[in-house]
Amino acid sequence: MSHSHSHHHHEVNNYNRSFAIGITLNVIFVVIEVSYGLMADSLALIADAGHNLSDVMSLMLAWGASYLATKHPTQTRTYGLRKVTIMASLISAVLLFVALGGIAWESVERLSSPQAVNGMTVIVVAAIGVVINTATALLFVKGQAHDLNIRAAYLHMAADAAISLGVVLAGIAIMVTGWLWLDPIISLFIVVVILLGTWRLLRDSINLSIDAVPAGINVMEIKEYLKSLEGVSDMHHLHVWALSTTENALTVHLVSTQERIDNDFLHEVHEHLHHHFNIAHATIQLEKLSSDTSCRLDSDACRF
Repeated sequence: MSHSHSHHHHEVNNYNRSFAIGITLNVIFVVIEVSYGLMADSLALIADAGHNLSDVMSLMLAWGASYLATKHPTQTRTYGLRKVTIMASLISAVLLFVALGGIAWESVERLSSPQAVNGMTVIVVAAIGVVINTATALLFVKGQAHDLNIRAAYLHMAADAAISLGVVLAGIAIMVTGWLWLDPIISLFIVVVILLGTWRLLRDSINLSIDAVPAGINVMEIKEYLKSLEGVSDMHHLHVWALSTTENALTVHLVSTQERIDNDFLHEVHEHLHHHFNIAHATIQLEKLSSDTSCRLDSDACRF
């Protein structure tokens, strides 16, 4: 147990640096964008600065959640604040959808009345945006595969890099061809691509919020493993859910044919669940096989 804990804290410390760098870079970029936007009298740049400010918010949200998740449990919160990471990724997904909706709306409006973009300034500033957002996204590339909260931050950054890249490409293409409608079309295309990427984040964070089985855990395999155990004749009340975006829990009632309860047996099961199924917190209730007092939770409602 202590082993997995120290490992967990080590990871959080790594992210502290990533979050700090990401937030600093984005704040600097917002300042650059606002000042150039005012100088070039470009609404697009100022609007984009507002959008990048929402990135800073999403990074802070993810950072705050991963920090709160390390807080110790209390009498009133026996799981600590781990679940905050799931809430944060859900909020983040919703914010990303709102931002994309705004960009799509703006693009459709610009399609009906295309405006000239102040060429070079916008292209240069957007290009800086591509670099900064890509750099920030890369800080979270490793963590996003295993942690939904980090994936939320990562997707925000990747989305922004793509949007800025769209601005650069549109700017160059318009300078070459003079077709003003290219700008909103490219924006809409990018919005569709990002929507597809964000959909999974939204679905996964809703799933974890309602205590669904976390992605990557196969309940059928867990059942087969538990039923194959020596001395286990039956099982019921099996539940697998996420405590946070990185830790999973399981409870199960096993019907045992053995006379004595064996701690080595329990230890073995815990270790196997931890290493093979990524379940750090397992609670296993052993019951004797007897006819007169069967478990109250041994009903059809608890079987599936």
